[in-house]
Amino acid sequence: MQDRALVATRKGLFELARIKNAWEVVHVSFIGDPVTMALYDRRDGTLYAALNLGHFGVKLHRRNLGSDTWTEIAAPAYPAQPQDGAKDVEWKLKQIWALTQGGNDEPGVLWAGTLPGGLFKSCDRGDSWELNRPLWGMPQRREWMGGGYDTAGIHSICVDPRDSKHLLAGVSTGGVWRTRDGGASWVLSAKGMRATYMPPERAEDQNMQDVHCISQCAASPDVMWCQHHNGIWRTADGAQNWQQIGQADSGAVSDFGFVVAAHPQDPNTAWFVPAAADQRRLPVDAAMCVMRTRDGGKSFEILRDGLPQRHCYDLVYRHGAAVTDDGKTLMMGSTTGGLWVSENGGDTWLSISAHLPPIYAVRFT
Repeated sequence: MQDRALVATRKGLFELARIKNAWEVVHVSFIGDPVTMALYDRRDGTLYAALNLGHFGVKLHRRNLGSDTWTEIAAPAYPAQPQDGAKDVEWKLKQIWALTQGGNDEPGVLWAGTLPGGLFKSCDRGDSWELNRPLWGMPQRREWMGGGYDTAGIHSICVDPRDSKHLLAGVSTGGVWRTRDGGASWVLSAKGMRATYMPPERAEDQNMQDVHCISQCAASPDVMWCQHHNGIWRTADGAQNWQQIGQADSGAVSDFGFVVAAHPQDPNTAWFVPAAADQRRLPVDAAMCVMRTRDGGKSFEILRDGLPQRHCYDLVYRHGAAVTDDGKTLMMGSTTGGLWVSENGGDTWLSISAHLPPIYAVRFT
């Protein structure tokens, strides 16, 4: 049973443990500092924390298994910007938006997604990083644009557990990109998605899709779920084709939101946290709920037990929800510092805290 979790917030990294059937904060690191992302590397037990210190820049820290000490390591850095890139986005790290471990056959390999839209790889546990130039050099990147930020960013990185060279990257806004050769070449993989904020002739342009989050089923890696700015999509063929789900006749409260959590074992089950689209960005009717599908998106159950139902303005960010390997325990944190846990697949929820700093990411360890 996974009984520990990491909660990355605007004012520190909170470590939680399940003690006597209750989840408690047992340690806080980087108190007062914004921690944008955290990673637990299952291969060797290492913890990673990405900080955004504003004027002092983006920092990355590592803590080895069995240690209480964090060590600052290299942060991804863009190469010098060529003169012909003067009209491009600034080649400067703004934020680490995603951290993912490589395959089990790649000890020490890490992937980082950043603002402004860079994908970086480390082969030495974060001691050094290299920008993936094939994706960065794609001419389509010049059309990428900011979603929630002023510039495009890579927020979702899915590594195929069957083949470590098969990766997928989600860009907001820039679609879904896939490689089968470890990043040497890339293809767009957002066929079937639609962007209603674009002119009609470009609504189905794969490079214009604002994907908010992509989550992969570990046991059936060809199945992935996407929370999109304009709806919810699912693929069962490894992102070659996407089908829209979550429409009105499915029972969904809303198909707008930011986060999706795929069941690690059941390819037909996933959880979403809906919001009112899209200017308001708060729970529908100010009542929080979780949507669960157990039939591949044909229908949705609305789960409210234990969640605030009046005057609730909590929004769950892209990385603000996590699920354990057995699919039974879920944890989610909100922009207003609410943190909840469910130990029965979302049927009922318990409040862990209502007054943490705004939560950026939740991860089980």
